[in-house]
Amino acid sequence: MSTPRTALVCRNTNETQIRVAINLDGTGVQKLHTGVPFLDHMLDQIARHGLIDIEVEAVGDLHIDAHHTVEDVGITLGQAFAQALGDKRGVRRYGHAYVPLDEALSRVVVDCSGRPGLQFHVAFSRAMIGQFDVDLVQEFFQGFVNHALVSLHIDNLRGSNAHHQCETVFKAFGRALRMACEMDPRAAHSIPSTKGSL
Repeated sequence: MSTPRTALVCRNTNETQIRVAINLDGTGVQKLHTGVPFLDHMLDQIARHGLIDIEVEAVGDLHIDAHHTVEDVGITLGQAFAQALGDKRGVRRYGHAYVPLDEALSRVVVDCSGRPGLQFHVAFSRAMIGQFDVDLVQEFFQGFVNHALVSLHIDNLRGSNAHHQCETVFKAFGRALRMACEMDPRAAHSIPSTKGSL
């Protein structure tokens, strides 16, 4: 890889101050400090299973709740992803993964299309995982999709333990991203689209 596929993005609002650094060609190294322990745990899944180095430093209005922090981390990670991926020349573009964890099974399919779209089909078995509101999972992915400019389909096919359901989603997301971002040796210098741009 002649050009490093890395990015550093800082996003500051009245609600959150977030710094994200990523390396799409990493080894899964992570440094995560969002103030939301369960979010850190899920971001770790993306890093480890996507082989993406991720650093996230976030300070948010957690005295209200975790909503702004979780959503804005998704937004900032999406911005970093888009920047690191560049013009997408030579990448596979599409990625998919099925991941099980005990009784839970999830499927994630991603298209680095340049067009944001999210289909999120996860019927969590309960509303909270510890102190984490499961509604925020969709908010995270919506923020990511809107700013990474990808089409993302997430389906939890089965599961009765909400933690397992959520963890399979994030692991499959990491795996699908890894596949989509991989360089295709048969198309090393071409844009994977008949339009000639993504």
